[in-house]
Amino acid sequence: MSHRQVLEALSGLLMGLFVAVLASTVVSTSLPRIISDLNGDQTAYTWVVTSTLLATTVSTPIWGKLSDLFNRKLLVQLSIVIFVLGSALAGFSQDTGTLISWRVLQGLGAGGLISLVQVLISDIISPRERGRYVGLLGAVIAVGTAGGPLLGGVLTDSVGWRWNFYVAVPFAVVALILIQRTLKLPAKPKRKVSIDYAGAILIAAGVSLLLIWVSLAGNQFEWASTTSWLMAGGAVVLLAAAVVVEIKVKEPILPMNLFHNRTFTLIVVASLAVGVALFGSSVFLSQYWQLSRGATATQSGLLSLPQVVGSLVASTVIGILISRTGKWKRWMVLGASLLTVALALMSTVRFDTNITIISVFIAMMGLGLGMVMQNLVLVVQNSVDIRQIGAASSAIAFFRSLGGTLGVSVLGAVLAAKVSGIVGDGIGSVKASAAELASLASGTIPNVNTLSAPVRTLVETAYGQAVGEIFLIAAPMALIALVCIIFLPAAELGTKTGIEQLADTQRETTVHVTHDDMPVRTNSISIARDESNGSGTDGEHTGRHNAATKTVEGASSPRH
Repeated sequence: MSHRQVLEALSGLLMGLFVAVLASTVVSTSLPRIISDLNGDQTAYTWVVTSTLLATTVSTPIWGKLSDLFNRKLLVQLSIVIFVLGSALAGFSQDTGTLISWRVLQGLGAGGLISLVQVLISDIISPRERGRYVGLLGAVIAVGTAGGPLLGGVLTDSVGWRWNFYVAVPFAVVALILIQRTLKLPAKPKRKVSIDYAGAILIAAGVSLLLIWVSLAGNQFEWASTTSWLMAGGAVVLLAAAVVVEIKVKEPILPMNLFHNRTFTLIVVASLAVGVALFGSSVFLSQYWQLSRGATATQSGLLSLPQVVGSLVASTVIGILISRTGKWKRWMVLGASLLTVALALMSTVRFDTNITIISVFIAMMGLGLGMVMQNLVLVVQNSVDIRQIGAASSAIAFFRSLGGTLGVSVLGAVLAAKVSGIVGDGIGSVKASAAELASLASGTIPNVNTLSAPVRTLVETAYGQAVGEIFLIAAPMALIALVCIIFLPAAELGTKTGIEQLADTQRETTVHVTHDDMPVRTNSISIARDESNGSGTDGEHTGRHNAATKTVEGASSPRH
C-alpha cells in the first residue's frame, strides 16, 4: 500500500479509536460532580471507573481471538456500535447503580476497539514502518485524552454532565462510514472455526471474581474474612481451570504457547505494571485537582494538559526515530525510567504544592508513557507468529487493562481509607455544622466549594496527602516495567505487513505438506492436474485432495 492508501485506511480506524478514548476520558473531570449529583460515595466513584475497566479487561482477549477467526472489519464496526450504545444509555442514568451497568456495556465495546485497531494496523503496516504511523496513533490518543476532559468540563459547566455521554455518538457515525469506505482487506481463507466457549466463560468469570474481590475487600468485608477467602479461592480455581482448558482446546482464547516466547512474557509483566501505574494514578488526578485544589471540571482538564502534551510529543517523535533507525529498546528504557522518576516525584505532592512543579512532574509522566505504551504492542507483534497476532496483541491490552483495574480498585480503597482516617482525626478540632458533619460521616464525595473554610481546608489536606500516597504505591510498579524492558531481546523490526506475512505462511504450508510422516513436494495445482488427466477414480481424487487440505490446515508453523 502507498502512504496515501495507508492514511485512508487508518482514517476510519483512528476515528474509531478516538471515539473510545473520547468517551472514556470525557467523564474523568466530571466524575466528582456526577457522583455527587447521584448521591454516590467513594466506592461508587471507584466502581464507575472499575466497571468499564473490568468489562474491557474481560472482553479484550475474546475480541482478539475472534479477530483471528472472523472478519476483522465487521468486528471493529460492531464494537463501535456497542460502545456508543453504552455511552448514550449512560447519559440517562438516575443513580450510580444504573450508571455502572451502562458503563459495563461501554467497556465491552472498548475492549473490541482497543484490541482490533492494533491488530488491523499490523495487517496493513510492517513493524519497521509502523513507528511513523504510531505517531498518528499517539496523536489521536493524546487529542482524545486532552480534549476529552476539557470538553467534559465545558459541557458539565455549561449544559450538564449528561452530555458527556452523548457527545461520542456523532463521532461514532463518522467512524463507521470511514471504516466501511476506506478499509479494504483480503478475504480470510475459509476454514472450520472452533470457538473456545469454555475458555471464554472461565476467563471472564475468574477475572471478574478476582477484580470484584479486590474492589470490595477492606470495605464491604475484611481482607481476612470467610467471604474474602471464598472469593479469592474461587477466582484461583476458575483461572486454574481456564489454563487447563486453554492448553487442551484447538483454538484457545489465550494460547498458552505464547508464554514460551520470552519477549511476550516480559511484556505481559511490563503491561500489568504499566496498567497499575497509568490507570491507578491518573484516574485519581482529577480528584486531586477538584477536591484538594478547588478546581472546576474545566480547570481540571486544563491542568492535566502537560501530561497529554508530553505523551503526544514522545509518541510522535520517538515513533519517527524508530522507523528511521529500527532501534526501539533505548527509547523504551528511557521512557520507563522517566515514568518511574515522575511517579516518585508525584508522591511528594500535597494540597499546597506549587502547580508549576506538578505540571513538570505530570509532563514527565506523559513523556514516559508516550515512549512505552504503543511500543510494547509493536515489539510483541514483531515477535509472534502472524497467525496468533490477534490473540497476542489483545493479550497485551488484556493484561494492561487487568493491571489498571486492579490498580484502580486497590488504590481507590487506599485513598478512601486514608481520607476517612485524616478527616476523622481532624474533624473534632474544627468547627463544622451539623449538615457538614452528616455529609462527611456518610462517606459521599463532598463539594468543597460548599464547605466552610475550616472544613474545606481539612478535606483538601486529606485528599492532597492521600493522592500523594497513591503515586508512592504506583512508582514501584513502573520500576518493575523498567526491569522487564531492560531484559527484552533487542530484536530487529520486520519489514513485511501482517497481510504479506500471512500470505507467505499460507504459500509455505501449501507447498510443504507431510504424508505418512515423510516430507514430500506437492501443491494444489498438481492435485488438480491429476484429476483432469483422469488418473484414478473420483473417490481417490477426493480422498487425496482432502488429505492434502487437512494436512495444510493442521500445519502450525512456517517450517512445515
